[in-house]
Amino acid sequence: MGALSILLIAGGAVLAFAIEKEAEGVDLRLIGVILMVVGSVGLLASLMRGSMMGFSSTRERHISGDGRTVVEAEHTSGI
Repeated sequence: MGALSILLIAGGAVLAFAIEKEAEGVDLRLIGVILMVVGSVGLLASLMRGSMMGFSSTRERHISGDGRTVVEAEHTSGI
């Protein structure tokens, strides 16, 4: 989600500051500002969740009822 947020911020900045053309009935600067705000909110949410790059790790441990068998599993994913 972090990469998409950065893409939204960059695209919004291009619309707001770099494009000089005007479209009839469409305010490109306003759309650019909206995209930058939405991207910023998404980026903050990603940072707060700690999943900026999509890394996650899960560890499980199961012991059988008789205590002899232990099964451990670890799953790590990331970009």
